[in-house]
Amino acid sequence: MSRMFTTHEIRKSTTLDGVWEFALADGPDADLRELDFKYRLIVPGCWETHPELLKYQGHGVYRRKIKVGSAGALRLEFKGVSHTGKVYLDGRLIAEHYNAYTAFSAVVPGVQPGEHELAVRVDNTFSEASALHVPNDYYTYGGIMRPVVLEELAGPYVERIAFTPSGGPGVWGGDLRVKLANPEPRPHDVRIEATLAGRELAIGSVRVEAGQSVEIGTGELSFPEADSWSPGAPRLYELSVRLFVDGETEASDDLVERVGFRTIATQGERILLNGETIVFKGFNRHEDHPMAGASLTPALMMQDIDLMLDMGANMVRTSHYPNDERFLDLCDERGLLVWEENHARGLGIEDMRNPNFIWQCEQVNREMVEQHYNHPSIVIWAILNECASNCEEGRVHYERQLKQLRGLDASRPLSFASHHRQDEICFDLADIVSCNLYPGWYTDEDPGELCDLARGWADAAGGAGKPMIMSEFGGDGYYGLRDPSRVRGTEERQADIIEANLQAYSSRPYVSGMLIWQFCDCRVTEDTGWLISRAGTRNSKGIVDRYRRPKLAYAVVKKYFRES
Repeated sequence: MSRMFTTHEIRKSTTLDGVWEFALADGPDADLRELDFKYRLIVPGCWETHPELLKYQGHGVYRRKIKVGSAGALRLEFKGVSHTGKVYLDGRLIAEHYNAYTAFSAVVPGVQPGEHELAVRVDNTFSEASALHVPNDYYTYGGIMRPVVLEELAGPYVERIAFTPSGGPGVWGGDLRVKLANPEPRPHDVRIEATLAGRELAIGSVRVEAGQSVEIGTGELSFPEADSWSPGAPRLYELSVRLFVDGETEASDDLVERVGFRTIATQGERILLNGETIVFKGFNRHEDHPMAGASLTPALMMQDIDLMLDMGANMVRTSHYPNDERFLDLCDERGLLVWEENHARGLGIEDMRNPNFIWQCEQVNREMVEQHYNHPSIVIWAILNECASNCEEGRVHYERQLKQLRGLDASRPLSFASHHRQDEICFDLADIVSCNLYPGWYTDEDPGELCDLARGWADAAGGAGKPMIMSEFGGDGYYGLRDPSRVRGTEERQADIIEANLQAYSSRPYVSGMLIWQFCDCRVTEDTGWLISRAGTRNSKGIVDRYRRPKLAYAVVKKYFRES
């Protein structure tokens, strides 16, 4: 299952879930023909779930046979390979991609019917070639951790749909853009039709040259009968786009997305959803589970959402990378708002000088927005968590990336989470100012007084008149460690810290959001330096533990989130 709904009624599409052969490799250039494919691993999945690979970091190769029914172009889509992947069809390299958390695809023309060998070389090592995957406060799992899809193309195809809602309740409208691609060696004239919210839409006709792509748009459309999407009533509509080639009366390709009619904007220090003020209450969440690594099943994803909603949350932050699109589909369905951010966490200015940093960030930003554009649950795009936004050299990167995101999507506000306090210099570039502060854990400061100081620092750094989110706060609580002394690390002490923070933030009208660090305990990189302080290589600040067992703080969060 690659999505939580059917994305094609016409195009032949098959998920390649199941058992793949797997072999360890000595390096990135190991000969595929000489490897020992002695392992059998589930795709999607992380190789750390195998008892012999619990801590393996290195190179590996997945392999399986695929069957093709008729001659033509194949499209192979990989939703997430961690963290670098190279794809081979019958021994020929057809695609390579950096970053575990966004999808990539390969279109191979002229594939003959019959059986073919598909192989994927995977690398999760840290190196100078990787500017974003570094030893960090979460774990870089290895493997094909998200679904793989095999599609047989009949000719030109719908590559992407982007729908931007506008207006408001009773006057909903929107703009639709469709990207088309032609993998064939000759041009085609194509006609596009669509269906949305009970309306049949004649999008138009366009010529697509051989091997090229083209985009066609509608301009502003009106949908006055459409219902709004909101956390309390997450109404979704299927948007079906059909492609007709060279005057044919039957469609030869299609693509289905789900969209919602909602707007998100800022007005002074307020955030407006569908024109009404909203305060975000929720969690930072890592894709991590002891039974699945970073490759959570839909059932585990749903359990996380159920627990967050039970506590009264209305938002989740995808710290610190784009999430599995099936999780975003579930957020759309359940009405859980999403702050989604790119993959770059805790990088100092020396890290950002890596010659790969600029292009790797540009790629993940573009792929994140283009691939997840239609999710109504996503209301904030963000970048560069706790990076070098406190110096002029770092500011250049923040300005470049925020400008890129605005060019990709002008309909959502932008932010980044800062821990630089009075040294922050980039809040003038963002639409929402966001602060990571840990009073009661890393410092003994009073949460309310520190929050007031943070508002002042943000105002002085260019954030005056902008909404403010407390994007991280919390403290460790080891599940089952309970003691009346309430010393650090006990569940009691964690509950005290969470309560003091929530009490302070919920009583301050200028706070537009409070996102607890974090929803669940997660595995972290085993390394030297500050990471060695993480007992058991775990960040234990979760309100639930790694198995999703509630700690004492669960009831505290439920009290404040449900009452405020």
